[in-house]
Amino acid sequence: MKRQIIIKGALLLLLISNFGISFGQDEKSLWRSQTGGRVYSSPAIVGDKVIVGSGDSSLYAFNKADGNLLWKCKTNGAVHSSPAVNGSNIYFSSTDGNLYAVDLNTGSFIWKFSSKGEKAKDMWDYYVSSPKVSNGLVLWGCADNHIYAVDEVSGALKWQFKANNIIHATPEVEGDTLYVGDFSGNLFALNLNDGNLLWSFKTIGDRYFPNGEIQKGLTIDKGAIYFGSRDYNIYAIDKKSGRGLWNLKEGSWVISSPTIHQKMIFYGTSDTHEFVCLDKVSGESKWRVPLPMRVYGSAVVANDIVYFGCFDGILRGVDINTGEIKFLYRTKGNRENSSKVYDAEGKFIPQFELYGREYVESERIIHTLGAILSTPIVENDIAYFGSSDGGLYAVKIF
Repeated sequence: MKRQIIIKGALLLLLISNFGISFGQDEKSLWRSQTGGRVYSSPAIVGDKVIVGSGDSSLYAFNKADGNLLWKCKTNGAVHSSPAVNGSNIYFSSTDGNLYAVDLNTGSFIWKFSSKGEKAKDMWDYYVSSPKVSNGLVLWGCADNHIYAVDEVSGALKWQFKANNIIHATPEVEGDTLYVGDFSGNLFALNLNDGNLLWSFKTIGDRYFPNGEIQKGLTIDKGAIYFGSRDYNIYAIDKKSGRGLWNLKEGSWVISSPTIHQKMIFYGTSDTHEFVCLDKVSGESKWRVPLPMRVYGSAVVANDIVYFGCFDGILRGVDINTGEIKFLYRTKGNRENSSKVYDAEGKFIPQFELYGREYVESERIIHTLGAILSTPIVENDIAYFGSSDGGLYAVKIF
């Protein structure tokens, strides 16, 4: 398959953006609110509020206009899920193994549903399953291998389905069918009303990652389901039958949930450090943007620009048709700590080795860059997103 690599000044822009030129950084910044932990959670906007979780075990509500804290509620584990809002209720999960419902206006707890326990597969298992609300049910996956359906009003269990491994992917619902993946590489289609299995699809696997783990989530578009895997593949499968439509093997994990826009599919890769655009029908590569680090979060499209965050702490916007970089914004962590990882040419400094003997310390250093694992949300030409520097950002993109 043809792989068109878009350079066109992208590397130069990466270097300039990291080392010395802000491209109107101050003009883009509207506000930044600090939490007490890393923010992997993707924010939700409800009226005048921005809701987001943090690694400090809390869910936060900030004023959308100025970033002032409205309330926060604390759990007993990191809140690395993204909130789901329905009416006056917010639903989210925590690494303490619980699913919570809280009041949108006060942050007070309404109910708590307890699983059999949470855990992380490894240090790159950054997310927990985020709940989805449909037909009066809150749907949520957990590391205890279960997908749960609980009553959105009472928190009472309606049904549960046991998978073969950890479920940290976020479920998706269309019609009367729920779709969710697990760490054994299975994608399940379940009857939304009773949890009965309709069909399952198994990822191919790889020599080094034979399970083909589905880590984060999937995207449904018309008759197809799109998702990535740790077996290096991006998949398109038929929504009704679960049969394959196409798959493309990348050179590394594909964690980010794909974004569909018109006839294009967008996603980032892990260790090949690229942001990719494919034709959604054929899977043919349209363009690729080289990056200095991984992409785990999903992208969002606004006014023909696709915006995405990277582990290097930079929010980028690229032209959907060409892959040309049009927008750059550096987090506080990136501005303060780039020299811990990169030299003046944008290469890793000699003291930094990504997967060497001290890989745990290297991962910690990466997060000092203000890594963006959060998926941005755009409203009225403003992007809101979280960062590993603990900040929630509001940034003007036009």
